[in-house]
Amino acid sequence: MALDTEKIIEELKGATILELNDLVKAIEEEFDVTAAAPVAAAGAAAKTEFDVELTEAGQEKVKVIKAVREITGLGLKDSKDLVDGAPKVIKEGVSEDEANDIKAKLEEVGATVTVK
Repeated sequence: MALDTEKIIEELKGATILELNDLVKAIEEEFDVTAAAPVAAAGAAAKTEFDVELTEAGQEKVKVIKAVREITGLGLKDSKDLVDGAPKVIKEGVSEDEANDIKAKLEEVGATVTVK
């Protein structure tokens, strides 16, 4: 027995919302399926890791170099090179809280920072 798709569609067009709801429930029960739309995995995979980028050193470059050195544990020369090369990523894959703390420390000494 072949399905008459056009006939089925015509019948569905004439059905009430309650009738369609009952039909969906019956199909779900009969075939052990669900008509619910799939939910995005974990709320679209909430971002848990952030990168902190020094966008601009600002006017207090020496203070920014000291802050970068403290944050990263790099030596003086490496910290200076990082600040001179802005925009550069200071730290990668950190938590949101840590990223915000780093941003606050750098902005406190006049730097411009972006958290990505």
